[in-house]
Amino acid sequence: MKKFRPITPSRRTMTVESFEGLEKDTKKIPRYLLKGKKRTGGRNSAGRITSYHRGGGTKKKYRIIEFKRIHIGVDARVDSFHYDPNRNARLALLFYKNGAKSFILAPEKLKVGDKVECGPDADIKPGNALPLTRIPVGTQIHCIELKPGSGAQLVRAAGLSAMLAGKDGKNAQVKLPSGELRLIPLESYACIGQVGNMSFETRVLGKAGRSRWLGRRPHVRGAAMNPVDHPHGGGEGRSKGGRHPVSPWGQPTKGFKTRKNKRTDSRIIRGRTRGKMTGGKGRR
Repeated sequence: MKKFRPITPSRRTMTVESFEGLEKDTKKIPRYLLKGKKRTGGRNSAGRITSYHRGGGTKKKYRIIEFKRIHIGVDARVDSFHYDPNRNARLALLFYKNGAKSFILAPEKLKVGDKVECGPDADIKPGNALPLTRIPVGTQIHCIELKPGSGAQLVRAAGLSAMLAGKDGKNAQVKLPSGELRLIPLESYACIGQVGNMSFETRVLGKAGRSRWLGRRPHVRGAAMNPVDHPHGGGEGRSKGGRHPVSPWGQPTKGFKTRKNKRTDSRIIRGRTRGKMTGGKGRR
């Protein structure tokens, strides 16, 4: 992280990522790994706002990442590291021996020129992808598949890692960063190591303008709106309207359980807060 001299109030606490070691020339990214990204401004297909305080921001292109490793058994070399405007993790550009190129999330301790492998016989080294059945218990992992062949869906943010806590029959017990202990099929793939860019959580924006660059518009409290705009709006003086906090569409927002996926409750051994998830019965 880079700090500034406190010559203005916003500069006093602002921190910026240094971007050392990253490839700054975007022209070196293969064109087939980039695609346009449409901005919705928080609106749905009917043009109605369904997510407040979104809009504006810097134009971005999406980087196509190989969350599902398809080059099984083909060695690759790390060519360079890249910034991704769509996520807080960094990307590593891999050059495969068969001529293919792809992006993966860059884990900690991975360096330019390192060899990266994918397959059941790969070494237990950062960046390599293996089935959970071939990974030793206690290993730090990230980019975990929920189902074999589905592509990485869990543990993809900067600085995160899960731990392989055990193996039981056809399933592995994985402790996620939230504290949840979950069963995942042993045939599912996962990457070794911890996602890089750990210092991201210490970033301080410093001024409102940096939020606007990210596409975040000013956040307005519901109580400051009119009754037509929000359930908390209106009233004489400060008032919530005599009801518990809700979203603009009436959904309770504090202490209300929103999880409705009973189909996978049986896969959760221990919830992220407390108690246990049992098949279809919710958290106890």
